[in-house]
Amino acid sequence: MHKSVLLEECINNLNLSDNNIAVDCTLGYAGHSSEILKRIPNGHLYAFDQDLEAIASSSDRLSKIAENYTIINSNFVNLKEELNKLNVKEVDCILYDLGVSSPQLDEEERGFSFHKDARLDMRMNQNQELDAYYVVNEYDKEALIRILRDYGEEKYAVSIANGIIKNRPIETTLQLVEVIKENVPFSYRNDKHPARKTFQAIRIEVNDELNVFEKSLYQALDLIKVGGRVEVITFHSLEDKICKRIFNEVSTLPSELKKLPLVPVELQPKYKVVGNITPNDKELDINNRARSAKLRIIERIG
Repeated sequence: MHKSVLLEECINNLNLSDNNIAVDCTLGYAGHSSEILKRIPNGHLYAFDQDLEAIASSSDRLSKIAENYTIINSNFVNLKEELNKLNVKEVDCILYDLGVSSPQLDEEERGFSFHKDARLDMRMNQNQELDAYYVVNEYDKEALIRILRDYGEEKYAVSIANGIIKNRPIETTLQLVEVIKENVPFSYRNDKHPARKTFQAIRIEVNDELNVFEKSLYQALDLIKVGGRVEVITFHSLEDKICKRIFNEVSTLPSELKKLPLVPVELQPKYKVVGNITPNDKELDINNRARSAKLRIIERIG
């Protein structure tokens, strides 16, 4: 069963009241959505997901709690557009949980996991064309090096890219794992799984995760009411850097205004950062996947 990371901290810091309009940008298997729905009996939950399996499972779970929810089968980069269609112009809280859900990792045929053999896939939206097979077998060496370095922060990007080019076609996840193992030093294999960073990089490329998140987060900040909050759970430094940069950008005074003795109200920041939380020891003991998670919270104040 998928365990939602930082569930209690997330829900407590959303400051929910019973008539809130809430948005879960990453429905997944409804861990966070279920708890939100229980707390807004007179409000409404809008939840986004691209994954049809997750939507089917979550619909079943949410329908047992209440009926005041709408599931939107779309990428959260379309946040404003999709809510606009439903005549929703502002909301009380928005949540992002940017982790890959356990069922996606656990289902062999989805091709996300470096522990299980499957055709290379990694698509969160199963209807899109670009998949991991195409990235691994069709991208040129420079493109492979770029994504391994930029999205995987992989120090052996060049040798892994060379190994991939030399061993094409690579059909499955475990074939790719073997190629990676053969192209990194022996000592590197003993630390953490040597394929971890490469698989992360390919998944980010396939789903355009960083660009999509950045565009969506700006929309979320725009949609939130005064007193409302946006929460983001990240699982690696690249997402966290984007979140931290955007939160800082909207919550701090531009340097040229800091010199003024009195800053006009209309020029003061409209947001304040209210939290930066990591999992406690108890959660880490029961959920290994929480170890790299970080929750950032921002509130609209103007």
